[in-house]
Amino acid sequence: MTAIQEVSPADTDVAEQPYAYRRTELAEPDWRRFPGWREVTEAQWRDAQWQRVHCVRNIKQLRAVLGDLVEERFYDDLAADQRELATMSMLVPPQMLNTMTVDSTEAFYADPVRRYMLPVRSDRDPEWPSHPHSARDSLHEAEMWVVEGLTHRYPTKVLAELLSTCPQYCGHCTRMDLVGNSTEQVVKHKLDLKPVDRQDAMIDYLRRTPGVRDVVVSGGDVANVPWHQLESFLMRLLDIETVRDIRLATKALAGLPQHWLQPKIVEGLERVAGTARRRGVNLAIHTHVNHVQSVTPLVAEAARTALEVGVRDVRNQGVLMRGVNATPAALLDLCFALQGEANILPYYFYLCDMIPNAEHWRLAVWEAQELQHAIMGYLPGYATPRIVCDVPYVGKRWVHQVAEYDRERGISYWTKNYRTGIEHDDPEALRRRYPFYDPISTLPEQGRAWWTARG
Repeated sequence: MTAIQEVSPADTDVAEQPYAYRRTELAEPDWRRFPGWREVTEAQWRDAQWQRVHCVRNIKQLRAVLGDLVEERFYDDLAADQRELATMSMLVPPQMLNTMTVDSTEAFYADPVRRYMLPVRSDRDPEWPSHPHSARDSLHEAEMWVVEGLTHRYPTKVLAELLSTCPQYCGHCTRMDLVGNSTEQVVKHKLDLKPVDRQDAMIDYLRRTPGVRDVVVSGGDVANVPWHQLESFLMRLLDIETVRDIRLATKALAGLPQHWLQPKIVEGLERVAGTARRRGVNLAIHTHVNHVQSVTPLVAEAARTALEVGVRDVRNQGVLMRGVNATPAALLDLCFALQGEANILPYYFYLCDMIPNAEHWRLAVWEAQELQHAIMGYLPGYATPRIVCDVPYVGKRWVHQVAEYDRERGISYWTKNYRTGIEHDDPEALRRRYPFYDPISTLPEQGRAWWTARG
């Protein structure tokens, strides 16, 4: 027999885990570190109207806030991007700007929140700023409008775009075709109907279409809909017996949590949530947080307040972006802050859509697959987000659902099990393979040459 030797811990080379969880309590950064906000009181900071009035809308206003914390070369870089490449106009609430690091110009350049809220010219891919297959409405949502603003893509779900504005504009916005002010590069499409007429048409369609049970109420951002209008629309939705799920889409829960903490909003949300509960309808808020720095005590307070007044869930749908959250540690740090400190359920992370001038943000499908593998096993199962690819003419697909994948040319092929609203007469819709494209910069040399040869 072979004797079993006891080995002391000191004699072993214990490998560290790939990710080490350490609880970190949330903290609100001190806005007074910005020269332009040194005299701002806590009461002002918590006031939603003060936040909206003091949003940064142009370089002059950004300079007034930052003072000499950032060198002039950054402003020149920002101006070049606004002039040549930006698909979204500048609109950054103080709450969001306050979560960025401005210890130095280089720190500001490197800041993950700055990278997608205030993109600069030097951020963009110098060779392929846009993929050849990029499109302004990359998900073809407007093609699937059954009435203005109501996209019927999935059999049982619709997207209701009530308006085309937000309290903040993200550089990577998938609806850059419609949302926000026009830029030097993009003349935005406009909604033609009056809000009341658009909402009437949406309600009429839903009453006539009992197969729809799930309505995502979005825009834009529902935080920009006057509350009396939004509450009226939601109550009308709740009167439709076939509607069983309602989701309110608002990045403002993270970007302007002060809005969702206003007494009139809280009281109104409680009325809607109470009606939903009595009628057995699931009411949820979906927000959009991309980095742990954005999860502050005010964000947690807004989320918990919504839950306390009866909203069933507050969930997060983030977007994977290089330089922002495209590492296992960055994703897990964000998810633990959301789930453990703010009661926000990590739900989805999307691959950044193929809009113009977004290649520097986008990840390849294989990179997303590796990230999904890397984050498994750390979070509770119900709080482990799925990483999905929103495939044009298909919809959300888990990144491991790819049917075929040409890694050299960066072309993945996807299938689906339902027809969109524009494919009822298409016999090939359920047999067709639908392509999605990796950023060309992520391809091997042969793949980059193949695309270069095709212009």
